[in-house]
Amino acid sequence: MIDWFWDLNPIYQALTATLFTWFITAIGAAMVFFFKTINRKVLDGMLGFAAGVMIAASFWSLLSPAIELAEEAGQIPWVPAVIGFLTGGAFLWLADQLLPHLHLGFPTEEAEGINTSWKRSVLLVMAITLHNIPEGLAVGVAFGAVAAGIPAASLAGAIALAIGIGIQNFPEGAAVSVPLRREGMSRWKSFLYGQASGIVEPIAGVIGAATVLIMRPILPYALAFAAGAMIYVVVEELIPESQLDKNTDIATLGAMGGFAMMMALDVALG
Repeated sequence: MIDWFWDLNPIYQALTATLFTWFITAIGAAMVFFFKTINRKVLDGMLGFAAGVMIAASFWSLLSPAIELAEEAGQIPWVPAVIGFLTGGAFLWLADQLLPHLHLGFPTEEAEGINTSWKRSVLLVMAITLHNIPEGLAVGVAFGAVAAGIPAASLAGAIALAIGIGIQNFPEGAAVSVPLRREGMSRWKSFLYGQASGIVEPIAGVIGAATVLIMRPILPYALAFAAGAMIYVVVEELIPESQLDKNTDIATLGAMGGFAMMMALDVALG
């Protein structure tokens, strides 16, 4: 990473990192200009990969530092981790109940959240947008932790987290845009909808970094909150969708590959 990034204000670092993750989402969405369909086995492998990345990031980049921070502060180490983790899951559960959205591969009548007249395309985008919120928060909180001078946090580790989240955003962008194209939407409109699913990440990233800087004592809870929200998304959405067409081996191998890549990134760079 070039020197100018090291000199940025932590909030700008978080913004830059999450703009990168959004950019990778857009690159994934751009696949619609080259393909009208995605082989279901490939898609299931990519969804599994994204799940593996998020599981590994939840522990190595979020929960483990949260436990270390609590211990250094003289707290019972597991308490902030457990409270934050469960609160993050509860937050996503509530959003899942309220925000209208449709999971990939399901008919429109099985849309979740409050009843709405929104089109299928919007509902598909909202499903991806919903789980991009904890991803953006995770990156923002990681950069905020570095700025707060937390020994367990490192700039290289925060960058590794952003890279990992960015890589798994590629299949997510394609998973929105290509199905929309298959349903008859124009290539450009499909691309715009696909990349729009990642726009929430820079917003959530800035909020996460700013919150930690303003209220440093909540950092262990904030880290665990982001982890809980991401695990909720993995278990409630990514894994079930990756197994929908019974390509269980491919989805599982994808998950293991994503986990291994994120673990290696975090340990090597963090």
